Amino acid sequence: MIRDEILATLRETMENGAPVPMDLDTITEETTIGELGFDSLSVLDLIYDIQQAFGIDFEAQDLVNINTVGELADFLEEELQA
Repeated sequence: MIRDEILATLRETMENGAPVPMDLDTITEETTIGELGFDSLSVLDLIYDIQQAFGIDFEAQDLVNINTVGELADFLEEELQA
């Protein structure tokens, strides 16, 4: 899966799971997870949705230092290559 595909799937997953309505086009690599309205509880739902969308399994703790959509895409890219 190439980076553009990862970002497109990630944006769609975030848009569908966001606690507040958002426009898919406003989600960039620099957008922070907090800016998207995710709190500690909704992030857990997002993690599950991401795992389902990408068909991978990881621990929520693996994402502790991830703040932006781009950082999350980097993480997913590494996981998908492993």
